[in-house]
Amino acid sequence: MSKRDGSLLRLGALELRFHVDENDGSGDLVMFEFMVPPGARVPEPHYHEAVDEVVYGLEGTMTTMRDGERHEIRPGESLLIRRGQVHHHSNLGDVPAKAMVVLNPGTIGLRYFEEIGEVVNGPGKPDMEKVREIMTRHGLIPAEA
Repeated sequence: MSKRDGSLLRLGALELRFHVDENDGSGDLVMFEFMVPPGARVPEPHYHEAVDEVVYGLEGTMTTMRDGERHEIRPGESLLIRRGQVHHHSNLGDVPAKAMVVLNPGTIGLRYFEEIGEVVNGPGKPDMEKVREIMTRHGLIPAEA
């Protein structure tokens, strides 16, 4: 089960703090802080069918692979990931990396991350087939698909 404290959602060692989710306003925008601990890589490479993503660095260095090109996102720097671009995020550094993530339209929101949390926060290894099913249902297509 995912753990939520106010606007904070934990997925394993990852933390997401929602500022705007799909239930706010018109639902056209989702915005959250994304904290990735050192050495973590998330999620598996994927693309969004119908959502653009902007990653804005707040602390540390977030490494984002976008269409095979490595981008180091430091505080004050940003990266646009257009729908259809294969990407994934990681923290190759030795301090936590934090970024603000904006998704437009807001169809990949809090509910998606809560569903993923139910799988990854459970006992044992996560069922990756279930993770992929949730991803696909929410418009995140694994790169291998």
